[in-house]
Amino acid sequence: MSARLRVGNASGFYGDRFSAWQEMLDGGDLDVLTGDYLAELTLLILGRDRMRDPELGYARTFLRQLEGTLGTAQERGVRIVTNAGGLNPAGLAAAVRSLAERLGLDLRVGYVEGDSLRRPDALTANAYLGAFGIAAVLDAGADVVVTGRVTDASLVVGPAIARFGWDRNDLDALAGATVAGHLLECGAQVTGGNFSFFTELPDGGHRPGFPLAELHADGSSVLTKHPGTGGAVTVETVTAQLLYEVGGPAYLGPDVVTHLDSVHLAPDGPDRVRVSGVRGTPPPETLKVGVNNLGGFRNSMTFVLCGLDIPAKAALVRGQLEETVGKEGLEFVLARTDHPDTSDTETASALLHVHLRDGDKARAGRAFSAAAVELALASYPGCTLTTPPGDATPYGVFTADTVAQDAVEHVAVLPDGTRVPISPPPRTRPAPPPTGAPGSSEGPSAYPTRRRPLGELVGARSGDKGGDANLGVWARTDTAWAWLRGWLTVARLAELLPETAPLTVERYELPNLRAVNFVIRGLLGPGVAATTRFDPQAKALGELLRSRVVPVPAELIPEAAS
Repeated sequence: MSARLRVGNASGFYGDRFSAWQEMLDGGDLDVLTGDYLAELTLLILGRDRMRDPELGYARTFLRQLEGTLGTAQERGVRIVTNAGGLNPAGLAAAVRSLAERLGLDLRVGYVEGDSLRRPDALTANAYLGAFGIAAVLDAGADVVVTGRVTDASLVVGPAIARFGWDRNDLDALAGATVAGHLLECGAQVTGGNFSFFTELPDGGHRPGFPLAELHADGSSVLTKHPGTGGAVTVETVTAQLLYEVGGPAYLGPDVVTHLDSVHLAPDGPDRVRVSGVRGTPPPETLKVGVNNLGGFRNSMTFVLCGLDIPAKAALVRGQLEETVGKEGLEFVLARTDHPDTSDTETASALLHVHLRDGDKARAGRAFSAAAVELALASYPGCTLTTPPGDATPYGVFTADTVAQDAVEHVAVLPDGTRVPISPPPRTRPAPPPTGAPGSSEGPSAYPTRRRPLGELVGARSGDKGGDANLGVWARTDTAWAWLRGWLTVARLAELLPETAPLTVERYELPNLRAVNFVIRGLLGPGVAATTRFDPQAKALGELLRSRVVPVPAELIPEAAS
């Protein structure tokens, strides 16, 4: 048994860098190469694909990526594990076999199924399966493993189970591999992509390489990347990804509850970060289920309001449209992008975004957008719009549910067609309730302060989970952390980001990472596919927070302390 397992990642979402599979195979040694294609929104897209053609339902881009790389993977002994199977893992497995035959390759292909649940009122309903089905297919000698909806981290945990022979009682090892999987799942985000301090990266963040993890039998790992690729792997880039799209310190999974407050990160050389100390406890009694429904139809039109009387101009448009199409389902968002006394039209203009959601495609379609265009000569002075009238498009609504672990038929389909049922965990515990605390403010600082952007002292990473958002914030130094943990409370967050004030916000501290994580319930309304929020996936929420100018202890500002 090898002392380590090298697992790389070549896709963080459906639409990620097309050439990454070739880059990862050519860049250095690997044992396994994974590809994650299934964001919550992706299953809605695949569900609509399958409505048009029952033979679809998987990520077709993956097949095109394999065209030029499948032979390389076989030649170098790299096994492939991907959730690109989406709603039809059997269909994608068959397509991979056909591709291999066409390329003259003798490949063993297996898949995992059982995540798809029958919900007559839903477009898609998929349980988040664990890693033991993947391990069973690999144990049977598969070169390629295709899954549907498994947890993103399972793509890494499964190969580790197969390599090191872990069983369900190896909770700390499973938890350590889960952290490694979570760090790899979003591709270049852990190597400097979307990083708060991208200007400090060696290449300025131009083309970060894709990551890999060296896993060990105890569940510890080293995060790194192939030599010569862009970006960087540092404790901070790893911290940023570790905080991405998580809730409380107890990170629930189908095979283990991973305690993120036990994670220890340490430098291990250039572009190498060691991940250790991760603790795991028995998984919950239930699996998460992602449910997608068609919510109706929507359309948007944007008015450009230039110069003086911006609020009055917006009010006029609102009144005119409400009289024409009715108030129901209309939403008006005024973006004050205008600047006073400027010499060009664009910087003197605000944008009025008008959205309409309705179950009636006709009302949300041309009836709405044409009514907006008809105001061009009969509304405010300087009236103009950014687009011509258009038809409505369908939108989906994502909700999260649960199902008992033993109510799901988790099955590993081996390369020879044998179907192997995967038993649920023998030990489970009720999922812990949210335990976030508001945080305690130290009050006004007794020391001199200066008003500076918060981002000079902290990094941030934010993202979406259904209708909720998370916002992780980490301090760059121990002294900044000592200040941040007392200062950045839920109440303070509401002051800095007023849209969070009326919402339920949970706050969690992760001292090992010098970080706090906020879970903001309901910020994204009905979810990514339906929200009309300007930043629909809350990806920019962290950068908005970092841009706020706040009173900072002068001793924490490098030039002030010198």
